[in-house]
Amino acid sequence: MDIGDFIVTTKKTGKYIGEITQVFPDHYVFKTLAVLKHPAQGDLHHPNEGDVPFFHERKALAYGEQANIPLKTAKPYSGEIPDYTESLRTAVHGLVEKLEKEDTLYSQKSIAALKNLMKEYGI
Repeated sequence: MDIGDFIVTTKKTGKYIGEITQVFPDHYVFKTLAVLKHPAQGDLHHPNEGDVPFFHERKALAYGEQANIPLKTAKPYSGEIPDYTESLRTAVHGLVEKLEKEDTLYSQKSIAALKNLMKEYGI
């Protein structure tokens, strides 16, 4: 893949549509254009656990934010690129809906963290 190509990629536990802005032998730099899956909340070393020393609030990459990703995580994208704000709103609401179906300490803490992020995102 080359500079200017559109990709789908994961970054930590989020999934994004982006544009490659730099190519290196072992990684790409991509510019975030849309959010397909909002990052999970909590401790990445203890996924789905609410009883952890520090429950992390994890933000999605911002519109235009650039990030490094390994070459193997980038897949070509050829569809229409959704509006960033709408894609973020859809991703956050989808994650909240999924978590609301569970009744665990993890889901409760995750929903609280996501509601804080929604205020910060302005959605």
